[in-house]
Amino acid sequence: MAKNDIKLLFMDVDGTLTDGKIYMSDDGELFKTFDIKDGCGIHDLLPLHSIIPVIITARTSKILENRCKELNIQHLYQGCRAKKNKMIEVAKEFSLVDNNNGVIKGTAYIGDDILDIQCMEISELKGCPNDAVNEVKCIADFISSKNGGDGAVREFIEWIIEKY
Repeated sequence: MAKNDIKLLFMDVDGTLTDGKIYMSDDGELFKTFDIKDGCGIHDLLPLHSIIPVIITARTSKILENRCKELNIQHLYQGCRAKKNKMIEVAKEFSLVDNNNGVIKGTAYIGDDILDIQCMEISELKGCPNDAVNEVKCIADFISSKNGGDGAVREFIEWIIEKY
């Protein structure tokens, strides 16, 4: 793979960009915590390397919408349990297609749980936080030393930039 071949970084949210805990009241979700280092990686490092951030998450959150606005993430897909289908759709919008073995060239994915496995299987590069489930760790190219919500995404971004 040549330097800067990754064009799209797909990310899960709960357990990846956050610690996976959902704080709720009678009225619904109260708050999520995000790591500032992940934000810097997404907002400042990805554009320098022409990598577009994409979020696909099964949950829906106004809090996440606000965070994406702060980070200038323009590709946010919430309430999406069929993550693989959405990933394929987005990749096609950027003229990225599979390379005849089911892997979409130019894509990276970071996730932490079983809903992420199908997306990871079709990604050129696969990453996960240190506290991801074992099924995800078994297929990851990169396992962060950090837990979800604690800088794991930043480490994956730096790894992609350094290695690829």
